[in-house]
Amino acid sequence: MSYRKINIWDTLDWWTVMIYFLLVIAGWLSIYAATYDYDHTSMVDLSGRTGMQMIWILSSVLIGFSLLMIESDWYEVFSFWIYIFVIFLLIVTIFIAPEIKGSRSWLVLGPVRIQPAEFAKFATALVVAKVMNVYKFELLNMRSMMTLLGLIFLPMLLIFLQKETGSALVFLTFFLVLYREGMPGSVLFSGFAAILFFVLAIRFSSDMLNEKTPFDQFLILSLIVVFILGLLFNYAKGRHHVKYLFYGIFGVSFISGIVFKFVPFNLCWVVLFLIISIIVYLLFLFVKYRASTYLWICLFTVCSIGFLYSVDYVFNDVLESHQRVRIQVALGVIDDPSGAGYNVNQSKIAIGSGGIVGKGYLNGTQTKLKYVPEQDTDFIFCTIGEEKGFIGATIVLIAFLILIMRLIYLSERQKSTFHRVYGYSVACIIFFHLAINIGMVIGIAPVIGIPLPFFSYGGSSLWTFTILLFIFLRLDASRSDRL
Repeated sequence: MSYRKINIWDTLDWWTVMIYFLLVIAGWLSIYAATYDYDHTSMVDLSGRTGMQMIWILSSVLIGFSLLMIESDWYEVFSFWIYIFVIFLLIVTIFIAPEIKGSRSWLVLGPVRIQPAEFAKFATALVVAKVMNVYKFELLNMRSMMTLLGLIFLPMLLIFLQKETGSALVFLTFFLVLYREGMPGSVLFSGFAAILFFVLAIRFSSDMLNEKTPFDQFLILSLIVVFILGLLFNYAKGRHHVKYLFYGIFGVSFISGIVFKFVPFNLCWVVLFLIISIIVYLLFLFVKYRASTYLWICLFTVCSIGFLYSVDYVFNDVLESHQRVRIQVALGVIDDPSGAGYNVNQSKIAIGSGGIVGKGYLNGTQTKLKYVPEQDTDFIFCTIGEEKGFIGATIVLIAFLILIMRLIYLSERQKSTFHRVYGYSVACIIFFHLAINIGMVIGIAPVIGIPLPFFSYGGSSLWTFTILLFIFLRLDASRSDRL
């Protein structure tokens, strides 16, 4: 393979660069609005958040320029070393970082604090892209898949140990990248089912269908049966098996309904009996037809039941108390407007008070009176909603959507697997941050400390998204190097 030198300024995607600067400047102005003090109105005062964010922006621009000057092959060659170095930082952070707001995730270097968990995002994106670009790599090969999962879950585990749940969950976005590269959709479906089961189990844990039947268990067990039928209909070779199962389920349900009228009992036992019968039937089909599909559906069924009955342990014994309360508030299990739900409640008030066009720049009363905690970091979007209203908030979301769609477009035109996988990783990480942060602010997702890309105050976050983006811009600019 031969190479030819190019002028990077001719091949650089300036549309993405322009969107980046627009978002960063809008974020800086939003931080100024969120921290505005009538007694100190300077935007460049380094003792204030706006002045410090200006330093982070200038340093980010310098970092972005430096990344563009590095040969694109360097990122693939040194991806493992970057990953190993960041893993080392994550391990060190667990032991030497001071405890700040219940977590040990910040390394203090004099006047500067950095969060290695942020840098782990681009390091993992690089190493995943590197592994998937290896000659004869096969995603569906068990050894290859286990290697990828190990590389993704290792930093995720270390960040969990730092008690930074939000940053750790970001790494789940790599499964969207794997799906683009050929991972079966059933894996994503299983993940969706696990999240759904967890939410339903927590939301309806105290409800009863009748005096003997827990509603959450009955609902989830019934969903498992529905999912089994759906999987068989989509993946099994003989759809007549679904017909036989449907007849059997209808018959057992009809008989149980008649018996229940005279002898009330726990209906969960009926559904469990149905599921066990289905498992036996699936194993019979697997032995008869030697089709692995039946075995995988059987495995999904068993894992679903195991997950259902482990939710209570995970929720009560694994999660921290403040995490449990935040989840319960988000799901509407408890109402705590003066406690755990205070941030979200005030955020929704601020956004709602903005109306269609907003109150005007620097005129947000909720913002000026500091009613919303963390309004310049995790809850920066409420400042936008209050001052710019529905129209301004929509424009910001459209700008993010354009950026994500642009990244997907650039990723699809890459000739190298390394470039494409890394590009999708960047798009998915930004999408996850955007979706969860907006969900937190409007109260449909638990508060887990996810910053809004390019808007939330902080050097580590801005540096990370700048590094993520400009490495990909450098890779994209070099796509015509290879002849």
